[in-house]
Amino acid sequence: MPENSNNNSRRGFITKLAKSVVGASLLPNIITAADRQRNIQSLYRTNEKYSANDQIQIALIGAGGMGTADTNTAITVPGVKLIAACDLYDGRLADAKKKWGNDIATTRDYREILERKDVDAVIIATPDFWHKDISVAAMNKGKSVYCEKPMVHDITEGPAVVEAQQKNGKVVYQVGSQGMSSLGNEKAKQLLKEGAIGKLNYAEGFWARMSPFGAWQYPIPADASPKTVDWTTYLEHAPKRDFDPLRFFRWRNYRDYGTGVSGDLFVHLFSSLHFVTGSIGPEKVMATGGLRYWKDGREVPDIMLGMFDYPETEVHPAFNLSLRVNFVDGTGGTNYLRMVGSEGSMTVEWDKVTLYRNRSNVDASDPLTQGKKDADPGKQYVYHRKDMLPPEKMEYTAEEGYKGAHFDHFYNLFNAMRTGGKVSEDALFGYRAAAPALLCNDSYFQNRIIQWDPKALKLINK
Repeated sequence: MPENSNNNSRRGFITKLAKSVVGASLLPNIITAADRQRNIQSLYRTNEKYSANDQIQIALIGAGGMGTADTNTAITVPGVKLIAACDLYDGRLADAKKKWGNDIATTRDYREILERKDVDAVIIATPDFWHKDISVAAMNKGKSVYCEKPMVHDITEGPAVVEAQQKNGKVVYQVGSQGMSSLGNEKAKQLLKEGAIGKLNYAEGFWARMSPFGAWQYPIPADASPKTVDWTTYLEHAPKRDFDPLRFFRWRNYRDYGTGVSGDLFVHLFSSLHFVTGSIGPEKVMATGGLRYWKDGREVPDIMLGMFDYPETEVHPAFNLSLRVNFVDGTGGTNYLRMVGSEGSMTVEWDKVTLYRNRSNVDASDPLTQGKKDADPGKQYVYHRKDMLPPEKMEYTAEEGYKGAHFDHFYNLFNAMRTGGKVSEDALFGYRAAAPALLCNDSYFQNRIIQWDPKALKLINK
């Protein structure tokens, strides 16, 4: 197998590092020339005037919390207009008109949205178990799609979405792991390629929450009932049961509709890791965890730990990954992706990358090395204890005024629609990020190690 890019780029990075001053006080901006050009283009478009025929007209399908946040961000991209919204709860449709204007069309039936000739793209922010069907239907109707992560509810659904995108080549499909388009991910990818941390061997990710809302205890509207909620349509592809507002408004807690902490949060970390490394996924998946605190009737754990083996490829060495989610985190909660190599590490955030370079083990400044050098050969060796030396640290931070990863991800989608370009997370990429996250659930509930073929996108029976 050819030597991977981590090894090929190491010498180049060391040469660059030797020509610069590295210290905790040095905080270079993360933004690159390409980013500057992108921002210049964005500012330029702000001054452009779009006629109704020039605007990208979008519709929202699923007007809950994430759908609302997505839409609020999408319409800040110049030349984008919301014209319709769909939801199965009447209260959200009424709120949509209050938020975005009485002139937008509202409906309970997403198929009415897809039949509209004036809708160019849809945001799909429904519960996970509806992602595949609406995505495929939208692309078959010629609509570009921004679909919230994870792209599918079960690994068996992935091929249908990938096939629909390939068949409808003119439509653009973007999966909504918004950190994918961030400056932080782009800088980390560059640093890894240049050999900033040497040869990658390990990565870890952590996502913590502790508030009721963060742990999916979403508010239940006082008027929730079979009259205000289209419960029959909601369960079209799920086991039938009597109306239960918890299963509609707090759907993430239930396996029939959501994908647990791994589908909600691990998938973000997989997406970023795969983008930075160029990986297509792990070959071994194992998970453990438990329901430790939020015992509110949910069926999924509030703490999950996952471990993954990534095989060597042409673009990266073999490495291990550990991920964890904690909804009982008394520290207040945080999230990060940390990548460790033979010569250092970097912590990747959406607007910042922190690089740590290990100091050489054989160095004149090392206390033990200096002590050996100074000792007389004929006398007893005496070790002179000195202060510990920290690793060399460099922080790359986004420039003030950076609009953030969420804006970038939508900008990426709409720019691809206008220019015929590529998005950062198409259906195939989204499937390869979703698969190991969903397999975590299978490993946890089946209490077994799962073997996965990331090339063929198939389970390996052992």
